[in-house]
Amino acid sequence: MQSTLVVIKPDGLKKSLTGNVLTRLSETKLRIVGAKVLKVSRALAEKHYAHLKDKSFFDDVVKYLTGELHGKQYARVMALVYHGKDAIAKVRELAGTTNPEEADPTSIRGQYGRLTTKGLFENVVHCSANAAEAENEIKLWFEPDEITDDIYTTKEVEEKIKKRVWA
Repeated sequence: MQSTLVVIKPDGLKKSLTGNVLTRLSETKLRIVGAKVLKVSRALAEKHYAHLKDKSFFDDVVKYLTGELHGKQYARVMALVYHGKDAIAKVRELAGTTNPEEADPTSIRGQYGRLTTKGLFENVVHCSANAAEAENEIKLWFEPDEITDDIYTTKEVEEKIKKRVWA
C-alpha cells in the first residue's frame, strides 16, 4: 500500500477544474485519506520546490504555487492524500507528464494544462514521483491529525502553541 500527495494548483482552481480532476482521480479506486484547501505561503512553496532552488525558474514556480500569478482570489490550492495499492503510479499515469504539451492528451495535464508565453508549465496538478518524495511531501503539507489513517509512524508530544481560533 502506498500514499501520494496530489495538489490541485491555483490554475486548476481558477479554471474550476477541481471536480473534473477529482472525477478523473476517482478512476484509480484509491481512498482519499486527507484533503484541504489552503493558501500556500512562500515558505511552504520554497520547501516544496527545494530541489529546484538552483534553477533559473525557481522564483516563477514558487509564485505559481502561491497563486501570485493568478490573482489574489485564486491564491489557494487543494491538497489531497490518496492511499492504496500502487497509488503513486496510478496517479502519475492519470496526471500525465509535467510538460502539458508533451502529456498524453487524455491525461489531466494534457487535457487541462498549458505552457505560458513565459515558458512556465501551468500543469494543473502536482503528484509525488516516488515513495520517498511522497512521504516527505505529505509530512510537509499535512499534520498527522489531518489524515484519517495512520500511514506513517507518529508520536505524541506536548506543545504549548499559539493559534487562531473561532471568535
